[in-house]
Amino acid sequence: MALLEFYGAECGHCLKMMPMIDRLIAEGIAIEKLETWHNEENARKLAEYDRGYCGGVPFFYNTESKHWICGEEEEETIRRWANGEKV
Repeated sequence: MALLEFYGAECGHCLKMMPMIDRLIAEGIAIEKLETWHNEENARKLAEYDRGYCGGVPFFYNTESKHWICGEEEEETIRRWANGEKV
């Protein structure tokens, strides 16, 4: 399973969420962070996983459950998503 976070380096919503995401990673939740505004390969991956769900960042995708989150969310919602719950 892969937990993916697509973000933009200068995205205000992404920057606001970054400390929380980093804290979850430090706790052992394996979230792969993929910057899309300056990395064309990651931007292509975003388009592949997004499939029109969100159209922007932050965008979170759980490759096992196929559940996704579009935009800024609370920590509890991100934790539930990471555990495979539909949020």
